[in-house]
Amino acid sequence: MRRVRGETLTRRLAVGLGAAVAVLVVDQTTKAIAPGYIGAPVRVIPGVLTFTYAENTGASFSLFQGAGFFLGLAAIAAVALTVGALLRPRPLGEVVGFGLIAGGALGNLTDRVLRGPGLFDGAVVDWIQLPNFPVFNLADTAITFGVALLMIAAWRSR
Repeated sequence: MRRVRGETLTRRLAVGLGAAVAVLVVDQTTKAIAPGYIGAPVRVIPGVLTFTYAENTGASFSLFQGAGFFLGLAAIAAVALTVGALLRPRPLGEVVGFGLIAGGALGNLTDRVLRGPGLFDGAVVDWIQLPNFPVFNLADTAITFGVALLMIAAWRSR
């Protein structure tokens, strides 16, 4: 088995899939709690952070509303690609980045599957709002941080 900086396939999968499962569990837990605790917007840090319950049948920034089937297939492809990326030797930062992306994709995919009448028709629960920015959730945050980690890793490898 090929190694990169002490990384084995077993360790890569444990770290990457562990990060994915952790994101999925925390994301789904917060989404289960949000509807019961967030009626009217809750200003946590006035002018900076508000908890606002919203449902989104589209993608980021509410693009592609009603395209659940396409977005569900895209999430499945993203998970497959990120897990596939863990099969090759790579630095720990990349492993964590891929795990965060997979976990975020699984979190939003879970909403699409469980919260609607059809296979991918469910709305994604969003509940975090920053000024001048659409409402989002922890799955979205994990995807963003995962992409940022991959970009930093790519920059450092140059």
